Amino acid sequence: MSRDSDLVALGREIRRHRKAHNLSQEGLAERADLHRNYIGFLERGERNPTAKTLFQIARALDLDLGALVAGVTAPKG
Repeated sequence: MSRDSDLVALGREIRRHRKAHNLSQEGLAERADLHRNYIGFLERGERNPTAKTLFQIARALDLDLGALVAGVTAPKG
């Protein structure tokens, strides 16, 4: 699967917040009720998460969804 720049930026933000909470990918996956491999796919921009998944991740990080994606910038053009 090719990597989309929006998904890469989203993955970067998920990773940044996860590390700020001193969580491993496995730890975040457990808190969000997701598979640990899926967190890795998201962080590398290899999967396009559903809104429900983003809410699960945000809650697991004690964030609202807006805070989770605040650092993701829209492409210009």
